[in-house]
Amino acid sequence: MNTPAGYFDDQYADTDDPWHLAERWYDQRKYRLTAAALPRPLYRRAFEPGCSVGALTELLADRCRRLLATDRVDRAVERARRNTAGLENVTVRQMVVPDEWPEGSFDLVVLSELLYYFGSADRGRILAHGTRSLEPGGHLVAVHWNHPVPEHTCTGRQIADELADSDDLGLLARYDDPDFTLTVHERRTHAGSILSPAQSEGLA
Repeated sequence: MNTPAGYFDDQYADTDDPWHLAERWYDQRKYRLTAAALPRPLYRRAFEPGCSVGALTELLADRCRRLLATDRVDRAVERARRNTAGLENVTVRQMVVPDEWPEGSFDLVVLSELLYYFGSADRGRILAHGTRSLEPGGHLVAVHWNHPVPEHTCTGRQIADELADSDDLGLLARYDDPDFTLTVHERRTHAGSILSPAQSEGLA
């Protein structure tokens, strides 16, 4: 069962940053670890669904030639657009995943604090969309909270375990702490292999 859509509308009813994402050290640290975990210095075209107010979007923009960030809540989209107004490589749109998904392919998909709002069926659809839209050698990053929350259907560790079952993705990195789990997966090439950052530069 998915978290009801009204939950998000209620969260944004009285503030445009209900989780204080732009203020808390916990979130700033997590976002910097997420950006630092990206295996490439620069991505051609990236997708970040569930961007909320765009706090992580601003960091990802430094690593992407083009970045599409989306959220289902109009107020979040408005705030994210204001926060990224000076970044010409960023586009912010209203979009409801998994029923909507952007056209074209990406070499980076970032799923941050998103998947635990969905039941197993829709979570599987999002992961399937994300995997199919990744170019071979592209990266899927997932980072999610580990503590139980009534509105969450699972934890970051459970999401990481689900991703580990994918035949199309290979694990490059996993970081666990008491608060969140971060994983970086690579879409396997036709040869089935994945390359670490050192291997991609011929160092290993």
